[in-house]
Amino acid sequence: MSNTARHPRKILVTSALPYANGSIHLGHLLEYIQTDIWVRFQKSRGHECHYVCADDAHGTAIMLRAEQEGLSSEALIERVSREHQQDFATFGVAFDNYHSTHSEENRYFSELIYTRLRDAGHIATRDIEQMYDPVKGLFLADRFIKGTCPKCGADDQYGDNCEACGATYTPAELIDPVSAISGATPEVRSSTHYFFKLPDFARFLQGWIDEGHVQPQIRNKLMEWFESGFNEWDISRDAPYFGFEIPDAPGKYFYVWLDAPIGYLASFKNLCDREGIDFDAYWQKNSEAEVYHFIGKDIVYFHALFWPAMLHGAKLRTPSAVNCHGFVTVNGAKMSKSRGTFIKAATYAEHLNPEYLRYYFAAKLTSGIDDLDLNLEDFTARVNSDLVGKVVNIASRCAGFVKKLADGKLSAHCAEPDLVARFIAAGDGIAEDFEAREFGRAMRKVMELADEANTYIAEQEPWVLAKQAGREQEVLEICSVGINLFRQLMVYLAPVVPTMAEGAREFLKLETLAWHSRHDLLVDHEIDKFKPLMTRIERDRIDAMMAASKEDLVEEQKLKDAPRGPLAEEPIAAEIAFDDFAKVDLRIARIAKVDYVEGADKLLQLTLDLGGETRTVFAGIRAAYAPEALEGRLTVMVANLAPRKMRFGVSEGMVLAAGDDEGIYLLSPDSGAEPGQRVR
Repeated sequence: MSNTARHPRKILVTSALPYANGSIHLGHLLEYIQTDIWVRFQKSRGHECHYVCADDAHGTAIMLRAEQEGLSSEALIERVSREHQQDFATFGVAFDNYHSTHSEENRYFSELIYTRLRDAGHIATRDIEQMYDPVKGLFLADRFIKGTCPKCGADDQYGDNCEACGATYTPAELIDPVSAISGATPEVRSSTHYFFKLPDFARFLQGWIDEGHVQPQIRNKLMEWFESGFNEWDISRDAPYFGFEIPDAPGKYFYVWLDAPIGYLASFKNLCDREGIDFDAYWQKNSEAEVYHFIGKDIVYFHALFWPAMLHGAKLRTPSAVNCHGFVTVNGAKMSKSRGTFIKAATYAEHLNPEYLRYYFAAKLTSGIDDLDLNLEDFTARVNSDLVGKVVNIASRCAGFVKKLADGKLSAHCAEPDLVARFIAAGDGIAEDFEAREFGRAMRKVMELADEANTYIAEQEPWVLAKQAGREQEVLEICSVGINLFRQLMVYLAPVVPTMAEGAREFLKLETLAWHSRHDLLVDHEIDKFKPLMTRIERDRIDAMMAASKEDLVEEQKLKDAPRGPLAEEPIAAEIAFDDFAKVDLRIARIAKVDYVEGADKLLQLTLDLGGETRTVFAGIRAAYAPEALEGRLTVMVANLAPRKMRFGVSEGMVLAAGDDEGIYLLSPDSGAEPGQRVR
């Protein structure tokens, strides 16, 4: 047994809690697959590793959806939890416990942490003014308020920023605001709110971040927030609200983001009580256990500032690390319902093997926070080449000869001990890559080994030797080496493709494919009849999946009150004279560079080449395009629009795009156009 297994670590791992208000899709799955691979690797190494998660089950959105469906909130979250757990199981995500934030354990820990913070002086109260829906009788979050943009006059904009011009504002600044829930005109009302005093923990957080608990890119972002200063965090919401009431405040409820991360403790406590695990050994101050959170980069503020500060203030241990990942794009662009690339987990699983996706994500994942593009052509080629053409091919080439020549028993000695030893030794470096979450690098090493194994078999040509009398033992020895090499590869791939690995384990008649097991050579060992472990991806299955995803969109449309065309959504504006239009100078521009805009969910910063002159333009098209899908592309811009100062910088023009609820489409000229040419 390896030294690692003799001295196991105690590790608790979590993924972000999916909101109990919608289906799991491929964008979600990146995180759970990444986490599951890391957990399976740790368990394979012999460590005591627990993986817990839960549905994030509180908040106004869930309360309103339940009301809309004629259900209680409890009935809705129970149904969604079943759907979520089925989807996760289908994709091999093996939680040790899956719980809910609407649980007694979560109520207990939310109240415990809150009262400890309160008693230590870290909770403040003050009155704030908010928009209130007099018909529904509730205070409105910004996303539940719509109106006319105060900057550009665009209608039907949400209460915090304008999708048309990118301006940011407060709901009070909207022109003719209405409640998106009831259509009533909101009223401004005052209410007492409770605040977590985050500034109290600035010095602690600075030290915690500097100790390496987050990735370098995340640390840089956190430092920007440090420089701008921290605000107190509003942790309360007014009734009616689906959640936990604050202990000393009747009619006030914990904000969903307060009790959501506490759900990690609650789910683990539920597991501990069921299986006799020592909860305090993981969560008490100065615990030697390790706690890791896997999250998306969009929720780092909560997990790397509020969460460690809350834990520290409540005299609990803080995370060993918060591991962030990027977003999923499909074919270089954000997932799109209208293009059939907004793919639900269940829809994918109806058409394709979930382990294809697990392998492809692993092959492209790094320890960084860059977005991961699911390029469907590359997806098909890589899975077919690597898993089917390289790995499975080794076993399928060799197993038949072993069965025919020795009734399924491998040779009594290893004909290539140095070659097999090299494969075994490679496991140390591959383990380091898995540990560091450099899955892509690990997969490259595994496939390099697979290439070496296939080269060995191809050079030995057992199928040629098998036709020559008296060389049966030589053929058996070659194929026995091949089976041993295949076994090594499956040990390394087992955390990534567990179902395929289980099939390989049964074929090899082994008790385990755990990491340490690779040191035992398979000699004079019986194997089973080979059955295909993985089949090729066929393009028609991908096409069917995308078509089904578009059908999902059609079904969602049917649920809306009434279909509306683009003119009903956005009526044609009043007529203008030709002379007015002639003042608009439209120019061809090449998109030289594209950057995300920190702090803006909908904006991209475009650097446009006008043929000798460059302009910076902020465009609200992030929902439809990843930066790499735009760079080098031609588009059309309004070149003589007066520069407009925005919160993120000065926008020196406007690019032309069309769009509706289903997508945004940037206008592009035909090929042959040159930057700087005027559009006439």
